[in-house]
Order: sequence, then C-alpha cells, then structure tokens
Amino acid sequence: MVTFPAFSVVARLPGCQGSVRLFVSRAGGCGIRKNARNMPLESRKTMKSGINARRTHIDIACQTIRARVRGDFPKFALVLGSGLGPIGAKIEDRTEIPYSDIPGFPIATVAGHAGKLLVGRLANFPVVCLQGRFHLYEGHAPEDVALPVRVLHELGVKELLLTNAAGGINSALQPGSLMLIEDHINLSARNPLIGPNDDRFGPRFPDMSAAYDPALRQRLKAAAARSGISVEQGIYLYTLGPNFETPAEIRAFRALGADAVGMSTVPECLVANHCGIRVAGLSLITNLAAGIADHSLSHKETLDEAEKAYDRVEKLLLQFFGDLAKG
Repeated sequence: MVTFPAFSVVARLPGCQGSVRLFVSRAGGCGIRKNARNMPLESRKTMKSGINARRTHIDIACQTIRARVRGDFPKFALVLGSGLGPIGAKIEDRTEIPYSDIPGFPIATVAGHAGKLLVGRLANFPVVCLQGRFHLYEGHAPEDVALPVRVLHELGVKELLLTNAAGGINSALQPGSLMLIEDHINLSARNPLIGPNDDRFGPRFPDMSAAYDPALRQRLKAAAARSGISVEQGIYLYTLGPNFETPAEIRAFRALGADAVGMSTVPECLVANHCGIRVAGLSLITNLAAGIADHSLSHKETLDEAEKAYDRVEKLLLQFFGDLAKG
C-alpha cells in the first residue's frame, strides 16, 4: 500500500462560517472537518439554547408527573406495544395520567396505543407503564420520541422493558411466537441522539455493545420457563415505516441476520442506553413478513394476532414481575 505523510491545516474557505481543517491521512484519504472550537458564537448559542429548551420540557414533565404520584417513583418501566395495552388493567393501585396532561409528551395516534402513563404495582412489583408509544412515522421528531425515556430517567427509572409487535423473518417465528431481543439493526436512517449532546444524560458516543441487558434477558427467559411459555431469542431489525416491507427487503434483512422486523423499540433503546438505563426487549410475532406470508399484510392482522396471543404475554409478564417482587 502506498502511504503518504499525514498532515492537516486550518483554513478559512469562502462562504464557510468559522474555520475548517483540511486533512490528508496516511492512506491517502482526504477531507474537511469543521473546527467546532471556532464555531460562530451564534451557532454555539443556538445549540446551548436547544439543550436548555429540552431540559425545560423534561423538567416540567417530571414536575407534572410527580405532582400526581404519591410515594416513591418506581425504578422499573414497561412500554406496551401494539395490542398489548390491556396489560395496563392488571396494574393495581394505579395512577393514570393521559399523555395529553403531560407537557411536551407527544400524542399517540396509532390504533392499539391508549396514550396513558400508569404508575402502580404489577404482580405486586412497583412499575411505571407507558400504555402506548410514539413512532417516527407518525410525524414526531426524533427528540420528541426520546423525551418520555429521558423523563423516566429523571424520575429515577433504572430498568426498562420494551415490548412490540413484529413480523417474523426467521422460519422458527410463527404468528403468536415470543422473541427476546438479543440485539437490533437500525435501518431507519434516524437516531434520536443526533444533535447537541446533553451531558446530563450521557456521553456523546454511547456504547451499544450490550444494548439489551443479558441479565434482564435471562430473568425473562427464566420467567418464561417457570410459566410454561415458549420463547425464542433473536435480532430485531428496525425500519422507519409506516409501510410494511417489500419481499425483496425481507430477503435482504434475512441476509443481514435479522429474525424479526418492526417499526418501533430501537429509538427508546438508544435513548435508554445513552441514559444508563438497562434495557430488555420482547417481541410478539403477529405476522409472517412480506414474501413469507401468502397474503397481504395489514395493521388489523397485527392487532388481531396480538389479541390471540395476549394471554401468553400477560402470563409471562406477571411471572416476570412477580419474580422481581420476590427479589
């Protein structure tokens, strides 16, 4: 390989605010990097203003929720995916707060997502539950999708169980199957961590080597065994939606190593990991993916299949939280 002496120079280019760094690498690569330290004062003020505005939204949301909840706030959070909202009715001594009552919270618009924050006890274990989630395909900005998880972090949440409805790619995952998420692939070209980093929540470059906590996953697996529920483990692939995938895309996703595909979960996982919240993920397979299924796909099928498998999901979650209550 031909190598070159690496060097860089700082320069000002016509039409470019601030200075830039021109560089050549030893392998012959070259490029331009913006010199952040010399970013115009107005740009730095705008970035700081954006961070402060988000902090204000989060602080106000936290104050609103705390004012409605008595006693200590739960350390464990549960997000209920499509068709799984009825689990919220199993939460005892619960306080219900509609998302519309929480400043800054987006409004859930998809069928099967009630749009309430519930605080109480599930199988005698303290839990805060998001009964319905937000999706980027609804038109929400990534930072708005990130807000609820950051609010939970500020309220003291340390662990988070994300549930979803997904399409099966792996032939072992038939409708009604449950899959513990081992890892994910993000093909949405979206990330709620893009933009100025708020060091109050986490580092600029968070590690995702164990995005889904192995210990929490093992506890879910043990709860499944105790309750007689069969579970698989696999890789969840995230697409932006709202359309279902094409058969060609599903073939490509299988080649990438995906076992299931869906349009949620990953944004919350990214934000939670950034905050230091331990994450577990559970997918309910509600349909075979495009090209595998011999019929057209619809959201109605998603909700119908979720209803059919609901009792198994409920049984697993009650066992899981009951085990946590016992310590």
